[in-house]
Amino acid sequence: MITLRPSLARGHAQHGWLDSYHSFSFADYFDPAHMGWGNLRVINDDRVAGHRGFGLHGHRDMEIVTYMLAGELTHRDSLGHGAAIRPGEVQRMSAGTGVRHSEMNQATETAHLLQIWLLPAARDLPPSYDQQTIAPADKRGRLHLVGAPAGAADAAQATLQLNADARLWAGQFDGDESATLALDPARKAYVHLARGRLTVNGHALEAGDALLLAQESGLVIGQGEDAEVLVFDLEA
Repeated sequence: MITLRPSLARGHAQHGWLDSYHSFSFADYFDPAHMGWGNLRVINDDRVAGHRGFGLHGHRDMEIVTYMLAGELTHRDSLGHGAAIRPGEVQRMSAGTGVRHSEMNQATETAHLLQIWLLPAARDLPPSYDQQTIAPADKRGRLHLVGAPAGAADAAQATLQLNADARLWAGQFDGDESATLALDPARKAYVHLARGRLTVNGHALEAGDALLLAQESGLVIGQGEDAEVLVFDLEA
């Protein structure tokens, strides 16, 4: 079963300094039919104006992944971490028992990012943070394993280890570049096209479009036009 979720069907919030599209119910956007998919709870497609950002705020019992597409965002948290995240970098923050942080665009250029929330494998974990770089060649014409569950057999191959029963791949496709990915039909999967155009399992996608998959055994990806895609393997 494959369901197309068009970009324009997402929730939208325009706050002047923040232009955000919500794939699932978030803040003032509520849609009982889109509360999440498996243990994927949030994908916010955010554009943050220069010299603005998210002031100090708190999270608890959530696995938060930030995937940068353009510009930069500076993260500071109550654990003592502080770093700018830029395109090609990915960040994980396990909120666990509680953490406070801010995310500010200290540059002039608009920052474009995907903020991803996953339900953790367990509650009340110690808060933790990690930020890593993905080499451009690792995503070129293939799916790169960005995140895998900590302790899993493939965790060492992933850029980040997640405190969630989920895997995340990212890839960039253009022209004849293509990839396949085997899926467990007993689990769910989610495909989010961050930019460009791409065909996935025969579905032509535009930037912001998504596919929700259940009881599917694989993905076939190709016909990309400056495409960058994220693929999630999730709890059923």
